[in-house]
Amino acid sequence: MEIDPALGAIADPSTSSAGGSAAALTGALAAAIAMKAARAAGEGGRSAQAAKLLRRLAQAAVTDADAFGAARTALAAVGEGGDTRADFSLRLLLDRAAIEPLAIADACADVAVLSASLAAEAAPELVPDVAAAASLAAGAARAAAHLVGVNLAVAPGDERLARAEAAAAAAAHAAAELL
Repeated sequence: MEIDPALGAIADPSTSSAGGSAAALTGALAAAIAMKAARAAGEGGRSAQAAKLLRRLAQAAVTDADAFGAARTALAAVGEGGDTRADFSLRLLLDRAAIEPLAIADACADVAVLSASLAAEAAPELVPDVAAAASLAAGAARAAAHLVGVNLAVAPGDERLARAEAAAAAAAHAAAELL
């Protein structure tokens, strides 16, 4: 199991991998646990769903880092503002940097709900792992929702923040059913 490169990228201050990437990878790990439980239970459809979420979250670790890095670079280059084109470009980059963790929160909520639904069919020895997967996904969804909320393009009452908070709440509820 090779995880050192991903951990190294997150720990390296010269890369843009940070909390969003960590949340996405945590969600992907939770999806892998759900996939294992689904496979062991002979649940091919749910195994495929978990595999799709795993791939989506693994890719999100990269796309979130790219979006965050681009927004951070653009913010560092901003002067006093007033350049309509530059301001518009910055807004687009900040919006993308908010959309990425929102997608992570949504996918993690799906992993938590899937994990909770697998508890009844999982082999008894896998039930604690399914509960752990739901908890990991819930924590990752909460972290991603936080990142949406602190984005400079997101204001109180923003639909993206409401969606991220709803995803985190759904994930927390699913995990709480198992603990």
